[in-house]
Amino acid sequence: MPEPTFYATTPIYYVNDAPHIGHGYTTTIGDVITRWHRQRGERVHYLTGVDEHGQKVLRKADANGVTPQEWVDRLVENEWLPMLRTIDAANDDFIRTTETRHEKGAQAFWQDLNDRGEVYRGEFSGWYSVGSEEFVADEYVADGEGEDEGFKVSTLDGSRLEHVTEENYFFPLSKYADRLLALYEERPDFVQPESARNEVLAFVRGGLKDLSISRSTFDWGIPLPWDDSHVMYVWIEALLNYVTAAGYGVDDEQFEDLWPANVHFVGKDIVRFHAVIWPALLMAAGLPVPNRVFAHGWLLVGGQKMSKSKANGIHPTEIVGTFGSDAYRYYFTRALTFGSDGSISWEDIGARYHAELANGFGNLASRVAAMVGKYFDGELPAAGPLGDAEQHIVDTVATAVAEADEAMERIAPQDALTAVWRIVDALNLYITETQPWAVAKDESRREYLGTILNTAAEGLRVLAVTLHPVMPKATTSLWESLGAEPDLGPLADQRIDQVATWARLRPGSTVTKVPSLFPRIDLAES
Repeated sequence: MPEPTFYATTPIYYVNDAPHIGHGYTTTIGDVITRWHRQRGERVHYLTGVDEHGQKVLRKADANGVTPQEWVDRLVENEWLPMLRTIDAANDDFIRTTETRHEKGAQAFWQDLNDRGEVYRGEFSGWYSVGSEEFVADEYVADGEGEDEGFKVSTLDGSRLEHVTEENYFFPLSKYADRLLALYEERPDFVQPESARNEVLAFVRGGLKDLSISRSTFDWGIPLPWDDSHVMYVWIEALLNYVTAAGYGVDDEQFEDLWPANVHFVGKDIVRFHAVIWPALLMAAGLPVPNRVFAHGWLLVGGQKMSKSKANGIHPTEIVGTFGSDAYRYYFTRALTFGSDGSISWEDIGARYHAELANGFGNLASRVAAMVGKYFDGELPAAGPLGDAEQHIVDTVATAVAEADEAMERIAPQDALTAVWRIVDALNLYITETQPWAVAKDESRREYLGTILNTAAEGLRVLAVTLHPVMPKATTSLWESLGAEPDLGPLADQRIDQVATWARLRPGSTVTKVPSLFPRIDLAES
């Protein structure tokens, strides 16, 4: 029987407008972590996609004079799929909720719950946020202020509310409170980080209300299989993408292989849906719950959460167009603590680009290749006996790789990069202290000169492998410049759990100097 697949997901993003770097952030971190698992030799399935139904999409399409399907098709093709290419995402699947497989799977899921007696009919009268497509309980309703004066707003996210009364179908969420609390107790790492877990615990302990699962006042959605005058409430339908993309209701073999998911990556503002409603639905269906729900924080621009109303939404292409996709991926992986709010700025991106990538990593690769070219005609020299300085590099590499792997396992990519960067710093210091340019002047020390450059090249080999999940383009160039074989990727010879084994490069192989991995950028012009 094959090894279980590491199945990771992003939320499916709501297609009412173009993506911004908040969407790019979640997708990038998920991509880095799943690439890392591939580099460990694991089977991986990485899912992302878009949520295309609901009242907000319908209104947006009407406002633009097109049908909802035309509107979402346009946005997916012109905005959402290009974003994945922009940030170099290596997702295995991209699901759209207008796809047949999702519709069939979603209807099969709810037919099963209806057959199990987990659905009843009733009337909803209360507040609804079209902005977040969410029913809002009275305790979270407040009078709006400023631009929202005269409106009711949700204290959960600040969105404006509308009062609606309609006949809906309901899921008895309230009866799952005890089972959910038992889940959180038995598996304390089910919701992470701790701040998100505490929020979820407080929410469930405060009492759960039954959940409306359908809407009957518009038709842009998936019809309920037993009553086509109702469409599924968009959040209820959207959550199902994790199982419908895995094959639920259409491919039993694939579903058996992929489910349960290892981790759902979500933003902290939607953790309640994923850590309360979603596991309750799965419990009702007799299906296993995911292993983990990990909620990251907000990206703060100028101290404020990104939003279009505050005009501080940034598209990934604005950053990638200046710094490149590798630097984009590096910055959001290293500079922010995944799970906490984090402030970003153009100045900080530029400072890290030049200090850490151009001067630190890129210059290191360039210097080593240049010295191999100058002193050994571009052929990697063999290493002589390793002294204390070389052994320090070997030990630093082994410790850093192990710590980085442990950090990725607990979903702390920023700590993983911090560990790997100790190799960069150690190699730069090693070259400064051993002074190969001075050693080269003494022909009697030629063997030691070869040892220095071989040690530095071996360190770069390790960096090419361990940084490949973060910066695939630059590390591929580095790998090729080292004359390393076979191709860089999640292959047996480049597995992260084996990369610290020393002396993997072949002496005599051709080392070439490639164009600068991270050329300096005139930020004033950009």
